[in-house]
Amino acid sequence: MKPSGVITVTTDFGHKGPFAGVMKGVILSRFPAARVVDLAHDIPAQWPPEAGFWVSRSYTWFPAGTVHMAIVDPGVGTERDILIVEADGHVFIAPDNGLLGQLLESVEAPRVFKLLPSKIKRLQLKPPSATFHGRDIFAPVAAEIAAGRISIDDIGERTATWTPGWLDEPETMAGKVSGVIVTIDAFGNLISNIDAGLLEQFREPVANIGGHQIAMLQTYGRANPGDLLALVNSFGVIEVAKAEGSAAEGLGADRGAPLVITDGYSA
Repeated sequence: MKPSGVITVTTDFGHKGPFAGVMKGVILSRFPAARVVDLAHDIPAQWPPEAGFWVSRSYTWFPAGTVHMAIVDPGVGTERDILIVEADGHVFIAPDNGLLGQLLESVEAPRVFKLLPSKIKRLQLKPPSATFHGRDIFAPVAAEIAAGRISIDDIGERTATWTPGWLDEPETMAGKVSGVIVTIDAFGNLISNIDAGLLEQFREPVANIGGHQIAMLQTYGRANPGDLLALVNSFGVIEVAKAEGSAAEGLGADRGAPLVITDGYSA
């Protein structure tokens, strides 16, 4: 992989405090020419599936050679491994806690490594704290890879095992696809893990959630204010929305809620 110099950062740190900024400071101290992009810092605390969902859905919009650093790490300071993956011309660094499970199931021929502490001594890192590996391990490793000074082969051991994703893949049956709500955006839209391609043979797809049957429309403006609708969003998955309102509040639904798409309305 030829590094592009771009590094994306995804965390559950939020925007309170210096944590995300300090990580970027570490990156820039080692690689001043790095172009660091905040992908998301509002991932729900200790919820790797959402971080993995956004990374796997977003990385293709970045140039080949980008390093994607994702840190939602409830096991920080324990014996959990750190994964470094090369796939589809990109590099991904994350704790081995299921965060990269969806990505690893969707890409072809990923090269997966576990970071070996003995192999990163050459980076002359300070002893890592027990609670901030993002600053002490992830950020300097990402910087060195993005700068082209090391490869993942230099610092890891090839592995064929990793923690699978926490969420089951959508289940497809005759005239029905079952999935879950993965995330809720700032507008209260309920975003699922159901790819639009799973509905290609449906003549009249209808979203079923919380006892409601909701018509699939092309875009938000096709619904009357206050009406619920379902649509294929800009990331190619099914979401449930409320025109000029919040579907999450209107339905009382949250992450993990089941969503079923049927071919037509049920009695």
